[in-house]
Amino acid sequence: MKPMLPTLTTDPPEGDMWLSEVKYDGFRGILQIETRERMKLISRNGTNLLPQFPEIEKYIKELIEDGRLPVPLMLDGEIVLLRTALSSEFRALQVRGRMKNQRSIHRTSSIRPAVFLCFDLLRSGSKETKDLPYEKRKEILLALFCRAGLPTSPSPHHRDLLQMIPCTRDHHLLFKEVYDQEGEGLVFKKKYGTWEEGVRSSNWLKVKNWKTCSCFITGWESRNDYFYVGVYRGDEIISLGAFHFGLSPGEKRSLKQIIQENHTGKDGTFFSISPAITVELHYLERYDDGLREPHFSRFLFSEAPQTCSEERFRVDELSLPGSVSVTHPEKPIFEGISKLEYLHYLRKVSGAILPFIRGRALTCIRYPHGIFGESFFQKNTPEHAPDFVETVREDSIDYTLCHTIDTLMWLGNQLALELHVPFQLQGREDVFEVAFDLDPPDRSAFPLAVKAALILKDILDRLHLRSFVKTSGNKGLQLHIPIPRGYTWDDTRLFTEFIARYLVSTHPEEFTVERLKKERKGRLYIDYVQHGPGKTLVAPYSVRGNNEGLVSTPLLWEEVDLDLDPSRFTMEAVVNRFREIGCPFFDYYKAGEQQPFKEVMTFLQSNG
Repeated sequence: MKPMLPTLTTDPPEGDMWLSEVKYDGFRGILQIETRERMKLISRNGTNLLPQFPEIEKYIKELIEDGRLPVPLMLDGEIVLLRTALSSEFRALQVRGRMKNQRSIHRTSSIRPAVFLCFDLLRSGSKETKDLPYEKRKEILLALFCRAGLPTSPSPHHRDLLQMIPCTRDHHLLFKEVYDQEGEGLVFKKKYGTWEEGVRSSNWLKVKNWKTCSCFITGWESRNDYFYVGVYRGDEIISLGAFHFGLSPGEKRSLKQIIQENHTGKDGTFFSISPAITVELHYLERYDDGLREPHFSRFLFSEAPQTCSEERFRVDELSLPGSVSVTHPEKPIFEGISKLEYLHYLRKVSGAILPFIRGRALTCIRYPHGIFGESFFQKNTPEHAPDFVETVREDSIDYTLCHTIDTLMWLGNQLALELHVPFQLQGREDVFEVAFDLDPPDRSAFPLAVKAALILKDILDRLHLRSFVKTSGNKGLQLHIPIPRGYTWDDTRLFTEFIARYLVSTHPEEFTVERLKKERKGRLYIDYVQHGPGKTLVAPYSVRGNNEGLVSTPLLWEEVDLDLDPSRFTMEAVVNRFREIGCPFFDYYKAGEQQPFKEVMTFLQSNG
């Protein structure tokens, strides 16, 4: 069965006949389930995708076994690797889709499972639904997911590999959220439209969330009508690849004529031209080899090629909310790293960092002149903070609350490099996580932190408590244990002190709880006191104010061994890592709700 396809348009349609849903960057597929043993997920070119994504097949079989899904069943949707609730990682999915080795496929799927996001129902049991109106199909699909206990909106924090894409009437709000999360765009669907097999229909319209750049033309390949573009880095021309789409026939004809008449060199069918013609392009993202889906937007007749710089491109590439501006992007903040690069780091990991700082009163360490100047702690939100920055007043201090991309990028522009958070949510008295800071005397003693972390994990595993580990961003490791709501500081203090002192009693020559550095005598300090009222710990994905600008990076437990090197977790490395494997803390809060912490506390209190 060939899928129904949307028609690309530049502007959202008007009128109350349309509903909209998020367009994800993934592999389109129709999931056809006849029985538990007979199912396939057919791509647009007719390939069964399930062998490439065995985790989805295994999960669906479990749903059928449990009686949660009716059979036969036919669902239309998209295989994705979710980055945030409204965006996905297409390049990482492409890598996954090209894998041939079964061992690699299964290993990768266990680290970062793909998800099938369903947006349409074509058949349920003996009833075909594709001839029903879209709005009605969506209602039946929602009821199906509710009965099955499956997520009715996508989230990377779910462990469910079958999730639903909902629709909305408020496309303005949805597009703002997609823009903030750097999603692909929206699809608009007519409420009363039926599902049309193999048709690119005007009943479905897609609007892309384009980025915009200014650049100049550097050449034309006459064999395929691709126009090459670039920007200046100083006096050097940096290639942005080539575009083909978007020009009208008249514009294309005129452009080719100008290049033929003014070219500076010809190599076979390729014509070179000096920077003179400036254009505005739309694109989805920048890869090492060029722009993804570049489309011509317009000629920039009033702009000189010299205005098309790489720095301008990089500022535009941030796609910042209109409420946020960038000042002094060129300012160096680490050796060889500018403020603009730091802002790009925050933008790319915003989907991972925001869930961990949302709802917590922030303490920042600001470096107005980078690590080359003075730094200071900032608890009070400055008076010049814009109106969109939310605050909470505690103990006569107006703390910043970072709930949105606007506030995060504003903090980045203020060069708040380190973001530290308490162990409570704003407005609550209970504690929702426990943490141990494993602090070796210096970076050469980092293996001590690895040893302590692995021993701690073994203890916690035996208590059936799931633990998460991250680098500190300096010289140690930090262990986090999410716990259910309702526990006090006295409860968690009893737990942290018991665990820390047990560890020291079994390894007194290597570990200590001595706070005075001069008394530690080369041993690793297990800082359990840092977990307490008024205390904070650096947030996951926060940069640290050391020379390398290292990141406090969430790890997979399988990475924690003697080969682990904390110095490799630079901003660039962490962005690439997040694209490839996602966030190892993705289900952190869900895990906390399920921890058997009550049993542990009962044991400690009865044996205290």
